[in-house]
Amino acid sequence: MPRSDSAGAGGGRADGEPAEDEQTNAERTNAERTGGERTGGERTGGERVPPHRSLLVRLLATSVLIAVCAIAATAWLTVRTTTGAIRQEQGRILADDTQLYDALVGRAATHRDWSQVDRLVEELASRTGRRIALTTRDRRTLADSDPKAPLPDRVSAVVDPLRVAPAGSTDADHIDPRVIGPYRLTADGRAKLRSAADRIEACLKRYGAPATRTDQPSGRPVFRIGNDDAIGYKIIVLCPTVELDTPTETERRALDRLNALVAKCLRDRHEPPVGVGLDFIATTSTAQDCVDTARREQLTPYVAPPALLFIGDAQAPAAAAVGLDLSPANTTRIAGVTGLVLVLTVCSTVLVGRRLVRPLRALTAAARGPGDRHARVPVTTNDEIGRLAAAFNDLSARRERAEEQRRAMVSDIAHELRSPLNNIRVWLEAAEDGVAEPDDDFTTSLLEEALQLQHLIDDLQDLAAADAGVLRLHREDVFVRDLLQQVATAHRAAADSAGVTLTVRTEDDPQLYADPVRIRQMIGNLVSNAVRHTAARGSVEVSAVRAETGVRIEVSDTGHGIEPEELPYVFDRFWRAEKSRSRSTGGSGLGLAIVRQLTHAHDGAVAVHSTPGAGTVFGVTLPVVPADRRRS
Repeated sequence: MPRSDSAGAGGGRADGEPAEDEQTNAERTNAERTGGERTGGERTGGERVPPHRSLLVRLLATSVLIAVCAIAATAWLTVRTTTGAIRQEQGRILADDTQLYDALVGRAATHRDWSQVDRLVEELASRTGRRIALTTRDRRTLADSDPKAPLPDRVSAVVDPLRVAPAGSTDADHIDPRVIGPYRLTADGRAKLRSAADRIEACLKRYGAPATRTDQPSGRPVFRIGNDDAIGYKIIVLCPTVELDTPTETERRALDRLNALVAKCLRDRHEPPVGVGLDFIATTSTAQDCVDTARREQLTPYVAPPALLFIGDAQAPAAAAVGLDLSPANTTRIAGVTGLVLVLTVCSTVLVGRRLVRPLRALTAAARGPGDRHARVPVTTNDEIGRLAAAFNDLSARRERAEEQRRAMVSDIAHELRSPLNNIRVWLEAAEDGVAEPDDDFTTSLLEEALQLQHLIDDLQDLAAADAGVLRLHREDVFVRDLLQQVATAHRAAADSAGVTLTVRTEDDPQLYADPVRIRQMIGNLVSNAVRHTAARGSVEVSAVRAETGVRIEVSDTGHGIEPEELPYVFDRFWRAEKSRSRSTGGSGLGLAIVRQLTHAHDGAVAVHSTPGAGTVFGVTLPVVPADRRRS
């Protein structure tokens, strides 16, 4: 007589109860030991925190230190800023004086006299806010921005374009380059030189020779190059500048006059004659001195006579500025302001610190609570602390859901394994007692139960591999139409026995780069699920169409559908539409979970739409992998 299922099940539970009790007692002992240690830790953590470890004290100390540093930095910055402002003002005054001097020298270099210089002086005085006066050497006024005020006692500079000091030099014995005199080119000469310069510049660009083109005050274009011998070769040989080096008729006459004056000067000094070109450079210091003297003699008629420049303030200050002194009153005032800043810093820090510490203490207490309680904390603010509390609550909720899912999964796996094992045990006990004969039906029944166990274990293994990211895919070119036909052929017998019409429909013949075995497993699970939940005289259709992002495969049925509140859990493990776990209406509950994992492994997406009483549509979208992105 075979043993009853209840007896077998009860015997199984009875056999397992001692082990379960022993495990429970061991876990309770470990929990008590761990809890005792944790309690000790909590006692240690619950004691008053040393002052130097308190967040509030550290925040207060940091704020005070910052305030002291800020005050010291402000004082240092004030001194540095004042010093910098004084230096900046001195630099601005010096720059203004230099601009004034340069503007007046330029005016003298381009005019033969100082007539109508008043407008320039007024403009410069208005722009700089300085008093500007220009006189002859005998102090006769030529222009003055404030004629009612007496002239300053000290001359600021002598405006003489034939004797100027270049920037950064104290040698006031140079001729301003803006003094042109008889070397000014005519309009026809300028046009010819400009045309020659354009041709040379185009030549230099063609040969890649960098050179800078500038126009001298006389209108003559010149090219300036570096010290690279290759560039010099390109200019001398490939792009000759003979046209630019040759003086025009106007310049030749002026050079003849200059050379005559230079020759006379050298004869008086008993020096050999030299030739002077447009660069006005001689080979010896004596010859150079004669060149400069001759040029001044030649250019004197073309420039304004030397003048004295006086620069002063626009108006004398009414009284000297009074600075901050460190008198007892000012010292007391500074100390009072400093103390007030410190008091405000301490009070604000304590207030803010308390508000910061309060929710942190609540979070700490909730985190230290029992692991199975899943405590929540109130969210009272919308700042960083409030977001931290909301994140903690969300983490606690997810942990609680994960724990519930773990328990449900363990229960479901135990149930799925218990049923076939119990059946195998009952049949084997029946055979042992001589009640059942080990014939073909007996062997077939045991084989079916073993295959069911093997199928469940294979599903769990596939899910574990997918979760661990070690599920290997053997991709190859797959024609979707052939693959769907293979799946339909494999499930047609089951569909016919259930009275369900199974059809396949494809548009064109889309192609994928995927693992054909896994794709057949994925679509087969969907087809098997659809056939199982479709009543007789119903239909199941497998279709494939091209989508924007790849190929979309749909499995639609005319079954009883899924309730809207159940749709979010369709792809959960061990989920079934019928909660009775009856094998006549459902499988192991892992098929749809495997579909989702295999779809994600192919970088695809799966979705479900269902109308209760009308049917369900499962859609899988798989991307088309370009040939250049395929991995071997």
